[in-house]
Amino acid sequence: MRLRLVLILSCVAALSAHASEQSGRTPQPVIEKARAGSQCIAAPDVMRRTHMTLLQHQRDATVHGGIRGAKASLRGCIDCHAGAQTHSVVKASGDFCVSCHSYAAVKIDCFECHSGSKAAAR
Repeated sequence: MRLRLVLILSCVAALSAHASEQSGRTPQPVIEKARAGSQCIAAPDVMRRTHMTLLQHQRDATVHGGIRGAKASLRGCIDCHAGAQTHSVVKASGDFCVSCHSYAAVKIDCFECHSGSKAAAR
């Protein structure tokens, strides 16, 4: 009986490992590449960790100091990361901001006040 249980568990573990190899360890969000020829203000791993801090700092500089068009401007992000078909970062599930924020289960509140499209960012 024990041998049968060990064999069954071994088969289940082997099938599970095979399925994991086929699909990869963790599914990743599908992110459209930034506009060709553009250079982000920081490396992707830095932006993933700190983009909200950068945007909040720029927001404060803009609202309190009147400084617009600086390095970490929301307009700059939208200009480079808006989707080719939607021209937005938030219209469709595959758009830049929505794809990552959905994956991370994080609410995007920037666009309650700001438009997420290239046309409106101008």
